[in-house]
Amino acid sequence: MVKEMVSNYTLGYSPMTRSELMSKVASQMSRKRFEHVLRVEEMALILAERYGCCLEKTSIAALTHDYAKERPDEEMIALIQAGDYSTDLIKYGNAIWHGVVGADVVAKELRITDSDILHAIRLHTTGSSEMSLLAKVIYVADYVEAGREFPVVKEARALALEDLDRAVAFETKQTLLYLTQKEMLIYPKTLETYNHWVVK
Repeated sequence: MVKEMVSNYTLGYSPMTRSELMSKVASQMSRKRFEHVLRVEEMALILAERYGCCLEKTSIAALTHDYAKERPDEEMIALIQAGDYSTDLIKYGNAIWHGVVGADVVAKELRITDSDILHAIRLHTTGSSEMSLLAKVIYVADYVEAGREFPVVKEARALALEDLDRAVAFETKQTLLYLTQKEMLIYPKTLETYNHWVVK
């Protein structure tokens, strides 16, 4: 029902209709990832309606958040080297690149220029100490969409519907626990998010 409310984009955040944007996004990724994208949109719209976020911007940000996720590493590294990024970013891999660099790919290729939408795409895997309502909605929706399966996902979903800020903190803490248990490199922005949203 919520998705029907954004079946036609009318506020000018995308030069494409929702149907055109969906086709363009689908052409850039596997079927499995596109199904994830649609589930993130569904969850994000539920959260947006609950917390008073613009549904149209939420739909666009959700549909495009993984737009660059399946680009070859060589292409993403070339974009980092040619763009206004620290080359230090290269060592963090596509799990980070597809958000940080992906926002600029979305702006260039899909001609979506709204800063709030691009901010949400840029931060959807790392969070930040400074997150707009839309950024929090996409960050949390990506973590708790209906296809996710991990030990604390039910708790995360329940929290997402109760308190969005606490959901951001919970997700960030769980992400840090996972990364440290796996002894994986932690992107500084993720630590910034933890220090702001989790540490009391």
